[in-house]
Amino acid sequence: MLVAVVVLAMAFDYINGFHDTANAIATSVATRALRPEYALLMATFFNFAGAFAGTAVARTIGAGLVDDRTTTSVMVAAALLGAIAWNLITWWLGLPSSSSHALIGGLLGATAIAVGTGAFKWDGIITKVIFPLVSSPIIGFIGAFVLMVALLWIFRHARRRPMASGFRRLQVFSAAYMAFAHGSNDAQKTMGIITLALFSAGLLPTNDVPVWVIVIAATAMSLGTATGGWRIMHTMGHRVVELEPIHGFAAETTAASVILGAAHFGMPVSTTHVISSAIMGVGSSKGVRGVRWGVARRILVAWVLTIPASASIGAVVWIVLTTAGIT
Repeated sequence: MLVAVVVLAMAFDYINGFHDTANAIATSVATRALRPEYALLMATFFNFAGAFAGTAVARTIGAGLVDDRTTTSVMVAAALLGAIAWNLITWWLGLPSSSSHALIGGLLGATAIAVGTGAFKWDGIITKVIFPLVSSPIIGFIGAFVLMVALLWIFRHARRRPMASGFRRLQVFSAAYMAFAHGSNDAQKTMGIITLALFSAGLLPTNDVPVWVIVIAATAMSLGTATGGWRIMHTMGHRVVELEPIHGFAAETTAASVILGAAHFGMPVSTTHVISSAIMGVGSSKGVRGVRWGVARRILVAWVLTIPASASIGAVVWIVLTTAGIT
């Protein structure tokens, strides 16, 4: 069962990679700052590198949300299957939902049905999940809007074509920054869930993340990134806001800064939420009509549904597994 959990965790990380590739490169591809194949290679490399930036988020997932003494391998497997199922559903629909909150939802759902909500660590759930769930998109939106307005004011006398050419070059760096930030936050969730499974099986004395877990999590995510996520990339890069290089630079720079800051404090924020809100923020600098709010509402629905939907799937999977006699 433990081997199955590790395999499922790597599968989740791989799916997370291609599901969230759009987070790092959608804007740079949409503005033609990078060709898609080059953007994928760059995102793959920096996703891998970002996974080695720290383990604070992994510790939150592994020990900060539920009582690890009550966790079993079956519960972790159910959590992973719930997250994978929701990721695939939203990927097929082209909705940029949160892989992070899908995993958290799956873990909470499996824990609730298996041992009850008494095993929840409410302080960790409120401060490390609920608070950043609400605040990070708001910070991303406002930060991107302010940066966009500031850039437009600074370059108000610049000619449009040379300015676009300059920001197209700068966007290569902002896209790399975004890919690194994505790896620093998202790969840690898989590290945390594998470490939780190893600890609950008695194979680790503490919830500290082993080096080999970091390596396989980074590898699985970077391989997933290399396969691309074209459905979601189309939504992020074209259907929400008509982007120019200066917009892409502002959105990526803001989102990456928010994500890295959250990772430092061990907050498993959604890279999808943050970059989506940052894109809406730069679009709003054009006025109310600068954002296609109908598409934005569909994205918002996916945000709201992710934790309860993945929690429900995780709970059902745990029932199925235990009914089948798998322990």
